[in-house]
Amino acid sequence: MDDNTKYLKTVVIDKLIENEAHEFEDVTIEEARLNLFLNGEKAISMMTIPKDQDAHAIGFLMSENVISSIDDIELLEVSADGLRVDIKAKIDEKSLQNLYKEKTLVSGCGGGVTGNVEGSLEIPFNQTAFKIKPETIYTEVKKFYQDSELYNLTGCVHKAMIYLLDGTTITAEDIGRHNAIDKVMGKCKLQKLDTSKSILFVSGRLSSEMVTKAVMHKIPIVVSRTAPTYLGVQTAHKHGLTLIGFARGKKMNLYTHSGRIDV
Repeated sequence: MDDNTKYLKTVVIDKLIENEAHEFEDVTIEEARLNLFLNGEKAISMMTIPKDQDAHAIGFLMSENVISSIDDIELLEVSADGLRVDIKAKIDEKSLQNLYKEKTLVSGCGGGVTGNVEGSLEIPFNQTAFKIKPETIYTEVKKFYQDSELYNLTGCVHKAMIYLLDGTTITAEDIGRHNAIDKVMGKCKLQKLDTSKSILFVSGRLSSEMVTKAVMHKIPIVVSRTAPTYLGVQTAHKHGLTLIGFARGKKMNLYTHSGRIDV
C-alpha cells in the first residue's frame, strides 16, 4: 500500500480562535508539475499530486481518445523524480491535434484542459442493460467518503472510485477532480479491467467534462453526492449514461436513464 504521508508538507499557521491567534503546525498536500511526453514530443503538463503518474498519463490520453487501447502502448516509463512520463504508442493524430486546437479549460479544480468539446467526437450511445440495486450505491457512497485517507489528512483532495460487478473497487485521489478520474481509469486500464459494467463514484459536482470522461470509457453509471450542471445532464442523456447526484444516506437524484437502478 502506498505511504500517503510522503505527499504531505508541513506549514506553520496562525489559527484564530475567538479573536485570539494561536500558532500551530498544519499539513498540506504536495503539488507538482507532471510533464507528459508522447512518442518523444512533449504533449502536455499537468498539475497533480506526484503519485500514480503512469495511470494518470494513460487515463488522460484514453479519455481524450489519443490512445484507443492499452495494447497500443509500446513503452511506459516514469522518471526517477516522478515528474516525467514517457509513452511510446500508436496514437490517433486527429484527437491529439484536437486537444491542442481546442484546449478548453475545464471547470474542475487544478486547471485541467480537454479537447473533448461538444461535437468534437462521435461517441456511441451506451445501450448496456447493466443494473444495480440502490442499496449497493448507498453502501458504496458511505464507504467512498469514509475511506479517503489523503482527504482525511489534508481536506485538500478529490477522489474517484470504480466499483466493478464483482464488488472490487479501484480508487484514486488528486487535487483535481478530473485528475482523480484519469488516475482511476488509468489504473483500470493498466490492469486490463472491464469497466463496461461498473459504477464511477466521484467527489464534487458533475460538470460536462467529468461526464464525458465516463462516456469515453463506456462507464454506464456515475454517482456523486453533489449536483450536476445542466450541460452535464444533457451530455449524460445524449450518450446513454445514468447520472446520479445528491447520493446521501438513503436518497439520491436520478437525472438520466434511471432504468439501470433496479427498484
